[in-house]
Amino acid sequence: MGSSMLRLWLERGTISHAHVIDPSPMDSSLASPYISYSPAHEKGVMIDSDIFIIAVKPQILEKAVSPIVPYVTQDCCIVSIAAGKELSILSGLFGDKHPIVRVMPNTPAAIGKGVSAAIANENTTEEHREKVGLLLEALGDLHWISDETLMNAISALSGSGPAYVFYLIEVLSKAGCDIGLPADLAETLARQTVIGSAALAEKDCDIPASVLRENVTSPGGSTMEAMKVLMNGQLESLFSSALEAARKRGEELNNK
Repeated sequence: MGSSMLRLWLERGTISHAHVIDPSPMDSSLASPYISYSPAHEKGVMIDSDIFIIAVKPQILEKAVSPIVPYVTQDCCIVSIAAGKELSILSGLFGDKHPIVRVMPNTPAAIGKGVSAAIANENTTEEHREKVGLLLEALGDLHWISDETLMNAISALSGSGPAYVFYLIEVLSKAGCDIGLPADLAETLARQTVIGSAALAEKDCDIPASVLRENVTSPGGSTMEAMKVLMNGQLESLFSSALEAARKRGEELNNK
């Protein structure tokens, strides 16, 4: 996710310079005069950047950042996309005087079509928020929130959401095969139907999704027959259960 975000910022000229610290070799697609790289932080060298972005799996957060913490200057704003890790955990690592922003983006951010939710701690100034906002708005929609307890639910809906949509394409493709379509045609039709419907939802963003659905569902038509099956409550229940499972996992990750 970090590489995808950085790649987009490079493409759009959002950043003037970045230094990447990663034990893994840097992706060759990120090669740029605006990017420097090191496999590990050089001890004794202070990190005085405006923003320090943590883009690691939550399970390795402490191991990844602990060696670097002493060298991050006090004015540097910490931005974490480590899923499930609360501001209190981050403050525990960096100290309670650092400006810290916790962010939940999703994978369409890689093409500037993402949606991110962010929450800042009390040390984060308006200037910090503006600088972080410029980065996040380049990735797509940005929503600042004030209630951190919402973050795991946001992660369950929008953070994990692309997987649900891709699975919908899989399911539609298979269902198309089941009613006689060739596999390649079913895949193409399912994928483009989702792409086109999403584009229409974006264009008509002021129209509720329920109304967009009703506009496609003619009374007595074939779509109506399909919707009678889909709207029997089972799908709604499945999604509620799925999002609840994802939300609970977010809570668990904060304690690991």
